[in-house]
This record gives sequence, C-alpha cells and structure tokens, in this order.
Amino acid sequence: MITVSTADGVGLIELNRPERRNALDVATCRELVAATEQVRSDGARAVVVAGAGPAFCSGADFGEVYGEDFLDALYTALHAVADLPVPVVAAVTGPAIGAGLQLALACDLRVAAPEAVFGLPTARLGLAVDPWTIERLVQIAGGGTARSLLLACATVDATTAHARGLADTLGDRAAALALAADIATMAPLTLAYNKRTVNAFGRGGHTGDDVVAGLQAEFAACWRAEDIAEGRAARAEKRVPVFRGR
Repeated sequence: MITVSTADGVGLIELNRPERRNALDVATCRELVAATEQVRSDGARAVVVAGAGPAFCSGADFGEVYGEDFLDALYTALHAVADLPVPVVAAVTGPAIGAGLQLALACDLRVAAPEAVFGLPTARLGLAVDPWTIERLVQIAGGGTARSLLLACATVDATTAHARGLADTLGDRAAALALAADIATMAPLTLAYNKRTVNAFGRGGHTGDDVVAGLQAEFAACWRAEDIAEGRAARAEKRVPVFRGR
C-alpha cells in the first residue's frame, strides 16, 4: 500500500507496508507508478519518497520476486520515479536493501537517518539487478562502493554512505521534507533542465545528437522564460522570488 499527499508544492509518496518492512510486491510497484502520476497532476515541484515504520524499504517481497510479473512491475516503478520531471528526495530512515536501494537510487537525492543501512545482496540470493541500476550506483557512489556492495555484498551505514556520496546529507524525514520544501521554491524550468541534463550526461556512453539538441532547446527556453525576469526583479527588490515555471 502507498499513501500520497501534496502540500505547498511538496509531494510525499510513502510506502505503507510496515508489517512487511515496506517490501515491494507487484501491487505496491503498480501503486508507486500511480503515485508518481498523482503528484505530477497535483503540481508538486519536489517529491519525497519515504517508508512507514522503521524501514525505508527492505527489498523485494520474496512471495512474489520469482513471479513472471515482478521484474516488469519493479522496473516500471523505478523508472517512473527516476523520470519525474521534478527533483525526488529519498528519506532513508531505515534499511534500504536490494530493491529498496534501487528505489533510493531512482531518486535524485538521498537523506539518510542514523539508522539507515544500504545493501544490494543479490549474489547471496542468486538474483541480479539490471545494468541501469549498476550504472546509476557507480555514477552516484563511485566504482569502489559499487564493487563493495555488488561483489562482497557489503552493507553501508549512514555515515559511510554520506562519506562516499551514496547519501547527500544526514537527517530524518523532517530534514528530507525541509530539503524538498526549499527545492520547491526554485525555478521549475531550470530544475527540470538540470535534472534531464545530469541524467543524460551522467551515462558513460555517447549521448545522441537528438538528446543534445533537445537539451540545448531547454537551455534556451530557460533564458526566454518569464521566471528569469522574476529572478532579476526579486534580486533588485531584495525579496524572495516567486517562480511560476513559465
């Protein structure tokens, strides 16, 4: 089960299966896709993904992980989170293991509470994660951390995760919501352009000419937008800008 709300430009998507430590099954993955669509329609400018109870997400629900529908549901959900056009913050307030770590990686930023633990023990279970997940892990935390998690099935605590870049900052859910609230005041067109560009050029392979052309068009659109005049006026008037995303 997933609960969704949006207030003051911040969407909150909460995994709400505390009895299963927020493990992902097919139904929850499909609800996660619907939740991303809801926060978009609600006009959220930043989104927090969190877990109810003591775990962020303990991984895949082993009652369904071997079923033929699970992988499709999981990766559809992960890409729905990653492809949101607004920044997404993971409030990792407990274990993020396996599919839980994948969900945290699908987010743009991660705030880790002291009790957070990250792990990807697929080799202990005879499972595997897709190349997109591994690529994203290397981009975010570096090759050394990726090898430790994937090849030694190590677990990483919050302090180590922060030191290695896997967590952007340390803090609880309130800290994640505060970060998202600050982001929600920023220029939406610029944030969307920044996110798409980081995702495009963060890949190790070649970025196609059509992608580069699209990003150049978004860059130009930012400089033509009304928000640039608002930013200039707010600076001159010594006030906080009110960006409209146009």
